[in-house]
Amino acid sequence: MRYVLSYLKSYRKWMIIAWMLMLIELFVELWHPLLMEKIIDNGVMKNDLHVIWKWGAVMVATSLLAFLSGIANSFAAAYVGQQYGFALRNALFQKVQSFSLFHFSQFPTASLITRMTNDVSQMQNMVFMSLRVMLRAPLLIIFGVVMALFVHVKLALILLIVVPASLAFLLFMMNKAAQFFTKVQHILDRVNSIMSENIAGIRLIKAWGRSLYEKRRFTETNQALMTRTMTVLRLIETITPVLLLVMNVAIVIILLIGRVEIHTGSATAGEVVAVINYTTRMTAALSIFTFVTTAFSRAKASGQRIANILTAPVDMLDKDKRDEQPVETGSIQFENVSFRYPETDVDVLRDISFSIGAHETVAILGETGSGKSSLLQLIPRLYDATDGTIKMDGIDIRQIRQERLRTAIGFVPQDILLFSGTIRDNICFGMDNVTEEEMIQAAKNAQIHDTIMSFPEGYDTMVGQKGVTLSGGQKQRISIARALVRHPKILLLDDSTSALDVQTEAQLLQGLKSYSCTTLIVTQKISTAMEADTIILLKDGKLLAHGTHEYLLRTNGLYSKLVESQLGKKGISDVKSTT
Repeated sequence: MRYVLSYLKSYRKWMIIAWMLMLIELFVELWHPLLMEKIIDNGVMKNDLHVIWKWGAVMVATSLLAFLSGIANSFAAAYVGQQYGFALRNALFQKVQSFSLFHFSQFPTASLITRMTNDVSQMQNMVFMSLRVMLRAPLLIIFGVVMALFVHVKLALILLIVVPASLAFLLFMMNKAAQFFTKVQHILDRVNSIMSENIAGIRLIKAWGRSLYEKRRFTETNQALMTRTMTVLRLIETITPVLLLVMNVAIVIILLIGRVEIHTGSATAGEVVAVINYTTRMTAALSIFTFVTTAFSRAKASGQRIANILTAPVDMLDKDKRDEQPVETGSIQFENVSFRYPETDVDVLRDISFSIGAHETVAILGETGSGKSSLLQLIPRLYDATDGTIKMDGIDIRQIRQERLRTAIGFVPQDILLFSGTIRDNICFGMDNVTEEEMIQAAKNAQIHDTIMSFPEGYDTMVGQKGVTLSGGQKQRISIARALVRHPKILLLDDSTSALDVQTEAQLLQGLKSYSCTTLIVTQKISTAMEADTIILLKDGKLLAHGTHEYLLRTNGLYSKLVESQLGKKGISDVKSTT
């Protein structure tokens, strides 16, 4: 919580202003009972209108001052709260951007969204209430007791018993509520998770006729959220009635004692009214604590969840000694590379070694689960190798600044993601200041330009969420164009041509040759592998073979079976006859 509140340091000036304005309100509120005492004892009881008008005017003037201070305080508190929320959301977003893929797996997407929205809102609300009433209420209670003792010690003694007991009850309830609100936020994460899954998978849900099942699943979780929230709200709602009961009993006792004191001449009517007035003001302040307790309890739970993100260690840092030279040629060397995903015990890649020359095209083949995508993800350091070294242009990639390394790479993942916006926005996403000519040329080489121009809005055609309005092949080619517009030194295509027909794929591979980059293509198609300079064959995370199509056809039985399964025996004999 302390770490999260440290983001308020930049707004200390405005916080001080808000607190000073609050102190003006507090001063007026504490002074008014004394003025009422003077009006009653020196004005009403003595029938002196001059005293009544004099001190009445002072009360009106100071009330106006408190009114203006309250408005200004609200503006200052709102400003700090909004700025604080802005800073927190920025910090959270930047922290999430620094996460490795492993860290993303530790925090579900729905939970991250909840923390950046709902949890930040709870912190904003707490800050606003802190500057507006959270500090004012306890100060009013403390100084109210002091002022009541100053007016009449015997009458105010009852407050020394009642007020501490009420505050202890409040602190107990606040800690209890904070525990409940932590559970509420976890259930809210589950609700958001189900919602995001349903929105993302609505096609599959409808196709499989699982709408009723998903409704039941959501209703159960939503019911749990409602039940847990009602439980904590019932707990919170018991605070005010208990406080009012205790304080009203105190007022009755003060009135009874005050009657005796007035009768014996030990107290005046004005003093009794002043003490009662302080008591009623403290009662109102304690009632405010109901809202304060709710806000603080929610904020305590939310602050801890936000702190878990902000203080999470970054596991993939640039080393102090970084190579600032840009990637020039794009040659790649794997030297005894092994890799296992964090918090697992099984190596998905084992002792992989090979070299790829600059501007070569390499096809990576293998069965499902052989480690093809994992190998590709190590090159831009989406993960770091567990053992061994990966070099680019002869330099260990861990010695290259991540931003510089990734700028040199065009990566098209297996799961294509297009952002909401236009086709133009999606293609130009990969690079700043892309010219119209560069965008069109990248689209042409990706074999998507003609398709785009067939749309009524051309490159300004809006893309639905995650590209839902486009076919699989269209999304793949737009994603490839997005990578090509960067003019990368290394192009990584993770099974990115699976939805293309043979002719379109052949044209695409021909278009890629116009780029002076090293290209790695994960594929299941022998026709694609045959166009590559080199083929890497993986099996169970190991490098089974490495060479040209003709070489592997002659020397590797598994590769021959793959070729035969796709091209038939005639295809093999045709290939062998040409070698």
